[in-house]
Amino acid sequence: MNKLSTLLRQVSTLALILISTALYSFTALAEPLVVGVNPYYRPLVFKESDKLVGIDPMTAIEVGKVLSREIEFKEMDFEALIPALQSGEIDVIMSGMSVTQERQQVVDFSDAYLEIGQMAIIAMKKISSLSFPAAIFDEGRTVGVEPGTTGETYAKEFLGKSIIKTYADPQKAFAALRSGEIDYYIHDAPTSWKIGQTSEYSDLMPLYRSLTNEQLAWAVKKGNTRLLSDLNKALGQLKEEGKINAIQNHWIPVKVEVN
Repeated sequence: MNKLSTLLRQVSTLALILISTALYSFTALAEPLVVGVNPYYRPLVFKESDKLVGIDPMTAIEVGKVLSREIEFKEMDFEALIPALQSGEIDVIMSGMSVTQERQQVVDFSDAYLEIGQMAIIAMKKISSLSFPAAIFDEGRTVGVEPGTTGETYAKEFLGKSIIKTYADPQKAFAALRSGEIDYYIHDAPTSWKIGQTSEYSDLMPLYRSLTNEQLAWAVKKGNTRLLSDLNKALGQLKEEGKINAIQNHWIPVKVEVN
């Protein structure tokens, strides 16, 4: 009798596990994957004719196909992304986020999908005084950064003699470069690559020297191991199929770096 009771308990436990797994799978398939983005980061994520485009939105759509989940984008300021992830407002951040030790304390990162670095941009009219490597470290320089980014972290750590100004929208930073409000704007390499390829920015000059070496990855809520595993499997599949390279080459046809 005891053996029969034990067997029944084991069968019941196994059944509950199978039912729970099935329910989770059904829920995951039924619910959209809510992706948080900051749509001011060409060519990673930005808007054209009110439509989200760029490397991250295109990749997110492909991930959705692999996971059989619809993708729902939520736009917000870059600084609001991690709080939104922690509160459950979004499921994942796919918005050009660099992996840092500080961020790893509060979120879990997927495998990297792109390697970049921070680069400085100047106005073409100031090329004679600002383009040489040591100029950015001179006392009294005015440097623009996007708040909450690794560019801001770099500026605060290594450019202590500079005046640091923040711009949530890179377009406003470009306007500040043109007007002389700032001397440099520090942002991720893809921004410099895009500027170097677009005629509308012919009055700006990227300085193709990496100030940092970074990896971009997707972020999920700390401890969400199931979603993290699913995302890494999807990323691995898309890499094997050549889709990650195809998407990145579409939006960044030329990568320039001079060390």
